[in-house]
Amino acid sequence: MRTVITISTAILVASLPVSAHHADTGLDLETVVTFHGTVTEFDWRNPHTYVSVRSAEGGGEQPEWEIQLGAAAALSRRGMSRDTLQVGDEVVVSLNPSRDGRPYGLVASLIKDGVDVSGRSRRFEDSTRQADARTETIEGVWFVDRASLGDYAGGLEELANELTLTEKGRAAADAFDQNSEENPVLSCTTRPTPAGIVYTDFYPMEIEFVNDDIIMIRVQFFDQERTVYMDGRAHPPVDQRFHEGHSVGRWDGDTLVIDTTNFAVDRSAYQNGVPSGDQKHIVERYRLHEDGTRMTAQFTAVDPEYFEGEFSHTRDLLYSPHLEMTPYNCDPEASRRYLGR
Repeated sequence: MRTVITISTAILVASLPVSAHHADTGLDLETVVTFHGTVTEFDWRNPHTYVSVRSAEGGGEQPEWEIQLGAAAALSRRGMSRDTLQVGDEVVVSLNPSRDGRPYGLVASLIKDGVDVSGRSRRFEDSTRQADARTETIEGVWFVDRASLGDYAGGLEELANELTLTEKGRAAADAFDQNSEENPVLSCTTRPTPAGIVYTDFYPMEIEFVNDDIIMIRVQFFDQERTVYMDGRAHPPVDQRFHEGHSVGRWDGDTLVIDTTNFAVDRSAYQNGVPSGDQKHIVERYRLHEDGTRMTAQFTAVDPEYFEGEFSHTRDLLYSPHLEMTPYNCDPEASRRYLGR
């Protein structure tokens, strides 16, 4: 049951979906705190933007709340910018508070001059604009077609919850502490393939045909970049390992097929504490639709050391030449700030 705590005269805020994220740890997502206050700081960064607000409710010394928003790269596609808020602005905040009692929370809404400027209400706006843009190849910039995902709310961890873990996989997940140095994201290290496909929920993907022998695949999230070798080479010896694995590709008719192995160990490859194992193997397929407006992206992963059977996912991506692949430039300080230390 969702609890609404109002530090002022209430404004009711509709419950919004919250995707799982490392910085959601320690938050009470079933409680909403609402208050009026004044902006004292607006820190526009990746992977989290922060706004500090001094509560104006009640008498005496009021707390200064530290409020976590999404990444600047994603918020900029939902109508927000570094100029949206200024120190001294009067706002009404609704947030999910920290469980430890400190004045910290995850934004649910941020009302300025009667308008929610948090970016939450326009979360998927960028997935529908220019849906009629067309291309003749899979080269270009792509963004998820939300309609292809059904009830899936987005995020890698939700998909990974479907994994049937081995005993070793369960032990790794149980031992993982997202708030410790073993979490790669705290040092701005992206999660490896197939995370790039999944993160098109929130960030664009770019495919570039560099030449006949090389295709580059980039995802804006954490500036992920992969090289796909199209020259017929084999994978290297098993002792040569790479964070994103080693990828070789071929054309099967009009479908690009990518085979990736040789993954280095990643402590939390699926955002749930399950690592990449020595036997991790992923096959991806990318196929352009006849109308040129979208392509289907699909992956199948196996990693018998950590989970049983296959892990598969399919989605459609919209051709989105209007989206810019601006650098993400993850800031380690912003990545760790939610820890409060």
